[in-house]
Amino acid sequence: MIALFQKKPLPQFCADYLAAAKQKPARRTPANSLRFVVLDAETSGFQIKTDHILSIALFNIVSGQIQIESSRKWLVHQPGVGTNAATAIHGILPNESNAGIHEAKVIHELIEILTGAIVVGHHVRFDADMINEAMLRHCKIKFRSRTIDTAQFAMNELTAFHRTGYARQRPPTLDELAAHFDIPVIARHTAEGDAFLTAKLFLLLCGRIRRRTGRAVQLRDLPVRNY
Repeated sequence: MIALFQKKPLPQFCADYLAAAKQKPARRTPANSLRFVVLDAETSGFQIKTDHILSIALFNIVSGQIQIESSRKWLVHQPGVGTNAATAIHGILPNESNAGIHEAKVIHELIEILTGAIVVGHHVRFDADMINEAMLRHCKIKFRSRTIDTAQFAMNELTAFHRTGYARQRPPTLDELAAHFDIPVIARHTAEGDAFLTAKLFLLLCGRIRRRTGRAVQLRDLPVRNY
């Protein structure tokens, strides 16, 4: 009878993800020796508990280079999702979502890629929250990756966006940062376009650290947060 109540073992890819999340590199670890996954998700809305991921894209950054060949993007199968205000932004129609890949498969593949990486995103907390809900639904584990928010990173490194103490100050948008660095904006409000823009901004911000400190960027220089 006792065996009936034993917890089912985690799938190996989930166990590997959680084990890697417990590993903490030294603060002086060179950033170029770490792997960063820059991602963006487009969703059916902004309610963490009731909305779902419609598309997600990511780029690996290894040795300070965006690895285009290993980039991934998914259109996620979400039956029953209608059109709303969010549709006007991301443009993903219900028939496209119906033809997507099942969310469980997407999350399985995503977890394998996130294993051992630091996750980077613009307003990354929202993306992490949405991924966390999907991981709980399909894998019964929580999102445990450490994250870097490029909006907060920019407020740390760029004088134009420094914190002023004004209570209603908001972090810079992707468009504002692209304009600041004079970066062409391509495929804005698509997961792939926004993830690629975020990856370029992340590297430019790392470059600011190198110029400011006169040395290679280390983990301690980056605004890494635990989820």
